Amino acid sequence: MSSSDKNPKVDFFFNKASQWQEEYGKLRSVLLGCQLTEELKWGVPCYTFQGGNIALIHGFKEYCAIMFVKGSLLPDPQGILIQQTKNVQAGRQIRFTNIQEINGLEATITNYIYNAIEVESAGLTVDYTKDTEYDIPEEFQARLDESPDLQAAFEALTPGRKRQYITYFTEPKQSKTRTARVDKCMSRIMEGKGLSD
Repeated sequence: MSSSDKNPKVDFFFNKASQWQEEYGKLRSVLLGCQLTEELKWGVPCYTFQGGNIALIHGFKEYCAIMFVKGSLLPDPQGILIQQTKNVQAGRQIRFTNIQEINGLEATITNYIYNAIEVESAGLTVDYTKDTEYDIPEEFQARLDESPDLQAAFEALTPGRKRQYITYFTEPKQSKTRTARVDKCMSRIMEGKGLSD
């Protein structure tokens, strides 16, 4: 795929000042080279295949990463897939701390991307461990209904983390405030983080 397949809605993520700007650019070109569609979801670049989420690019202080949405289903012959926390059931990351690591692993990354596309194309799903049910506010339920990946990420959280989010989302009296809180927390939920992590 050419650079013309870059989605302008995602450009801000790559253009904003970041310690990982060069690394993000390289990961973007590798993902776009695998015939994936670039979209903006949860405030980060998300790469999809025929509507199914394959991978996200995200960064933290210590590293940047490709996060495979169904990474737990991928073969990992190189032993490079990382479970972000023990509570993350589906997503797996490949982490990088510099551009040289990405360049050195480019062929391997590409293979993992194609494996992820195969998993998605085959309709494979992650078997999530169910936790205690909670009364979910309608604003949050609407977002969960829109996004199976958000639903999966929320289900993967510990009961305590779920309780924190539900309490935080239900506190405001106004629906728009509840919606704003939900939207603000979606990327944290996708990363397997609790409200106070």
